[in-house]
Amino acid sequence: MYRLACSRPLAAAIKTGLKETPTRTTLSQQRRNLSIHEYRSASLLESYNIGVPKGNVAHSPAEAEEVAKQIGGDDMVIKAQVLAGGRGKGTFDNGFKGGVRVIYSPTEAKILAEQMIGHKLITKQTGEKGRVCNSVYIVERKFARREFYLAVLMDRASQGPVIVASSAGGMDIETVAKENPSAIITTKIDIHKGVTDDIARNIAQKLGFSEQCIEDAKDTIQKLYKVFMERDATQIEINPLSETSDHKVLCMDAKLNFDDNAEFRQQEIFSWRDKSQEDADEVKAAEHGLNFIKLTGDIGCLVNGAGLAMATMDIIKLNGGFPANFLDLGGGATPEAIKKAFDLITSDPKVTAIFVNIFGGIVRCDAIAHGLIQVVESMNLRTPVIARLQGTNVQEAHRLVSELRSSDQVMVTNEIIRSMTRD
Repeated sequence: MYRLACSRPLAAAIKTGLKETPTRTTLSQQRRNLSIHEYRSASLLESYNIGVPKGNVAHSPAEAEEVAKQIGGDDMVIKAQVLAGGRGKGTFDNGFKGGVRVIYSPTEAKILAEQMIGHKLITKQTGEKGRVCNSVYIVERKFARREFYLAVLMDRASQGPVIVASSAGGMDIETVAKENPSAIITTKIDIHKGVTDDIARNIAQKLGFSEQCIEDAKDTIQKLYKVFMERDATQIEINPLSETSDHKVLCMDAKLNFDDNAEFRQQEIFSWRDKSQEDADEVKAAEHGLNFIKLTGDIGCLVNGAGLAMATMDIIKLNGGFPANFLDLGGGATPEAIKKAFDLITSDPKVTAIFVNIFGGIVRCDAIAHGLIQVVESMNLRTPVIARLQGTNVQEAHRLVSELRSSDQVMVTNEIIRSMTRD
């Protein structure tokens, strides 16, 4: 949730195109952002008869050589399959530069695949840890006469889908929105009517497709919207959407995100999830029903409720501290959940103290105190714990913690500001 609020794709573009109803940032919003690899996206688009370059995925250097042979020709592109932007300018942990490279033979495909597969690619989006590349996507190289940008996404302000397009394709859309806002075309879509022929044709003409490609571009836009609706996508981003030198419309690169709430009816798509591209602690937390995001500070946070968790981190910062994580227990502040939460927090060597901020509503404070006591005693915890409990049976909770054998390790308070400032 915190990460989503800090990194909202296309925010600048939507604000530019929808000035009368600006997009509002909601910090407590649930994350809904399953991302799939480019080769998966291309395969899905191709199943809807949307034009994509001919290509296939390879999970080893030998496979890369074979895929390149199948494609044929002597002009191809090899792309590291890592869920991050800026791959072309990235650097692998072995010193090899560039996650997107032009190749001219199957032998070269094998050589470059050896440099990519099994190594971490570090880009402007991955941070210094990088993300592991487990496969490469090899495609025929197509030459574009024109490059455009097109995305279909949900807009909270208009409470419906929008199509964001630009004639400045192949570039960072937020940079385009900032430097040349007039280049952004935003079209609201009536969810009951969908993308009509007139709407799609108008977008294609405004973008600047040549006359012989207008109908092909119109069909592509409508099919992209169909994918968006039928597959419960939250975003379909094509950059670039190209008109090739032989007057074909192709999606050269695609980024697709899907609504986590639709997993029950999009099981095939969600089976494509690549957990190796996600933070291991966050994956482990999700398996136990916890919302956890690691941050860079030294004060561990354990809170129930996303809004209270955000407020807790704000208060820590206001008082000169730095939160080490966002952790929302949700409504299930059980001893088991508290144990898993402490395991995650204490696995970070930077953590020097843990702040527990619980509102006992549905779950009573004394029940939470029992869970806290069990965890502290079973883990033989040495990290100081400051627990702020409020709600039902709070006095009983204070009594239970005060009787804890290692009570000097745990301080309980019902004053949040005092708990933040006490030495």
